[in-house]
Amino acid sequence: MTGEWTLMALAGPANRQGRIAADVIAEREARFRGTQGTSIIGFFGGTAAWTGASEKTLKRLGRTDYEKVYLYPNSHAGYYPGARPIALKVIFRKSDGKLLGAQALGEDGVDKRISALAMAMQMGATVDDLEEAELCYAPQFGSAKDPVNFAGMVARDILDGDMPIAHWADSEGAFLLDVREPFELAVESVPGALNIPIGQLRERLGELPRDREIHVVCRSGQRAYYAVRLASARLAARNVAGGMLSRFHSHLLVDG
Repeated sequence: MTGEWTLMALAGPANRQGRIAADVIAEREARFRGTQGTSIIGFFGGTAAWTGASEKTLKRLGRTDYEKVYLYPNSHAGYYPGARPIALKVIFRKSDGKLLGAQALGEDGVDKRISALAMAMQMGATVDDLEEAELCYAPQFGSAKDPVNFAGMVARDILDGDMPIAHWADSEGAFLLDVREPFELAVESVPGALNIPIGQLRERLGELPRDREIHVVCRSGQRAYYAVRLASARLAARNVAGGMLSRFHSHLLVDG
């Protein structure tokens, strides 16, 4: 994904390199295409997996032409018993939407999402390919809009300008608007943020400043998206990607 040399102690690439070495010995044309570092670990009943470049790697290499999305979809249809949330981060190039990396954390369904994203990356896919990906669906296995599709749709919204986003690291000095319900603030809150529940926002837009950029927060980003769409005609508003969940999970999904 970066064109850089790296040491990657993984059995999959090693086995492929062994086959390539045998082909070369037999005077056949064969060449190693490189590795994406696709990996997975299990711990305490959970799973973490990743593929491609991490944000830390891109920053180290001085790459700036990228954006990231944080999503928290269920592992399968929420109305079917046993659904578990997946914390998913997908990194893509801003200039053309090409996939650069992905990381996921959860209890169920992490492996198949990262495997699908890894194959897409190997084929040079963009976020538009994720939108159109046709994946297995039945309620006990996934959702009609799979997390892989969902990631592509959100990324495309960002590239099209339909969802201006910000990240927690960018929010210093911005006016913070929290559109969650008051009972949610009893569990977790953002110091200094103005709370206007999403259902009251249309009637209370006058309480928001017109001379400052407004960063909108909810639990996972969906209500903040609605709020930004509602307010964007009159105010400079951005959706804080991943909401409160990314505030606590983003440090786990940076290094890959």
